[in-house]
Amino acid sequence: MPLLCARCQMPLPGWELARSEGARCTSCWSLNSVRPFPAMFRETAAPARPAVALDGEAACFDHAGKRAVAACNQCGRFVCDLCKVEFAGQVWCPSCVAAGSGAARAANPDSSRILYDSISLAVPILSLIFFWPITTLTAPGTLVFALVKWKQPLSLVRRSRWRFVAAIAISLAELIAWLWLLVYWAQRLRSGH
Repeated sequence: MPLLCARCQMPLPGWELARSEGARCTSCWSLNSVRPFPAMFRETAAPARPAVALDGEAACFDHAGKRAVAACNQCGRFVCDLCKVEFAGQVWCPSCVAAGSGAARAANPDSSRILYDSISLAVPILSLIFFWPITTLTAPGTLVFALVKWKQPLSLVRRSRWRFVAAIAISLAELIAWLWLLVYWAQRLRSGH
């Protein structure tokens, strides 16, 4: 939509509108104070042509007249741009996403998670408090468990891995204490006390 001269109502030329001091009408030579939006100077792209399927081209399963742009990775149906659902780097048709077929089930968010970090912290502490001799088993077990589960997702809410670090530190302290106790007993037995 062109901007019109305030005096003669003729369209103002584009090169005059781009100047900051005002636009001069080429018909009546009057100076118009105009502040057009920058979008007015942008070239408008031609409207995208509809993707109509030609003879010999694959058509969308749901829209028979539209050209297919991909095939569903689950069922193999052809889909157009409108139907294409990109999920986890793959293309899915709306039917497979709605049915939750195959890997599309991963779109459902978790409602709960196992807190491996809390388990790895609780085991060495509880075994030390309630029945300390069992720490000979729980300390190495917790150490291995914490290292194996380190990369597992934590809670649904934001948490850090400090529980894993604390569990590893407590397990190592228990193992060092047991080794020191064994060395101490071995020396006492050798010395004859």
